[in-house]
Amino acid sequence: MGVFASSDDPGSSGHEQVVFCQDKQTGLRAIIAIHSTALGPALGGTRFYPYASEAEALADVLDLSRGMAYKNALAGLDLGGGKAVIWGDPEKLKSEALLRAYGRFVESLHGRYYTACDVGTYVADMDVIARETRFVTGRSVEHGGAGDSSVLTAWGVFQGMRAAAEHVWGTPTLAGRTVGVAGLGKVGRHLTGHLIEDGARVVATDVNPRACEWARQTYPQVELVPDATALITADIDVYAPCALGGALNDDTVPALRAKVVAGAANNQLAHPGVEKLLAERDILYAPDYVVNAGGVIQVADEIDGFNFERAKLRATRIYDTTREILKLADADGVPPAEAADRLAERRMADVGRLRTILLP
Repeated sequence: MGVFASSDDPGSSGHEQVVFCQDKQTGLRAIIAIHSTALGPALGGTRFYPYASEAEALADVLDLSRGMAYKNALAGLDLGGGKAVIWGDPEKLKSEALLRAYGRFVESLHGRYYTACDVGTYVADMDVIARETRFVTGRSVEHGGAGDSSVLTAWGVFQGMRAAAEHVWGTPTLAGRTVGVAGLGKVGRHLTGHLIEDGARVVATDVNPRACEWARQTYPQVELVPDATALITADIDVYAPCALGGALNDDTVPALRAKVVAGAANNQLAHPGVEKLLAERDILYAPDYVVNAGGVIQVADEIDGFNFERAKLRATRIYDTTREILKLADADGVPPAEAADRLAERRMADVGRLRTILLP
């Protein structure tokens, strides 16, 4: 079946377990990283990406799995943090045999890790992986899954944005505000609908001409600008990065005119010092892994048998979590990202201690 290697000492990253998986017949090369199971089994998606090297793939999976531990903790889930990467070009390598081989590696962890969709993997892929493992979420509706997780991702971002608006302007609505949406993919489209329904003015951009055409046809009131640079320098109140990570960096933050940043993209801060640049410019940053947790809440609900209304109610609470983090940041005199980390670490420590109480 290939090579199965588990590391009990994944270095200084603080991870519980890192597993390297290889199946030469299908071309599978994968890494599963479990950062923490203090709150429960680790949950996080599988990224299928043509990394330049194994070292790059390892660095990415370690970073992503740590982020999932914090995201799941702040989402109030009884789940730890994990992530997986498959190293290779999905357009060339992805096959039923490869996905099923990967599913067998997930199964070999006996429920310590639940997988789901991420970059390069889709609902249909999860259905194939599920033929070899019980520990998979993000499945299609016809197979009892939650389907498209962008629905509640966008809903959660909207709730986090409402909390940020209340913190800055005193009212939990975007009515009368101008929101710049960078990326009109699945999440950006749903978010645009929520914003317009709430009475906001939307300015948007996307590198895909078809996405822009969708906006023209569906919401002709949306103002489209040619690129991200034009968006961040526009007269907007809220900036919502909903595409690639690293949108907030040493070049974009000084040019940003918005007073609030709240979006769906992962890893929006290009490096750890960016949150301080935002604070110096008096720009409120709603941490991405807090406000974009609606997707993981949606797929996590499958574990108990998916119920959309229950999952939506949980995603709605992102508003309360964001409010709490912003208040904690003010009280402690730290950036919101640091306050979010502290809150997540506190929950993992407090609830994780219960595991020392042995049950028969």
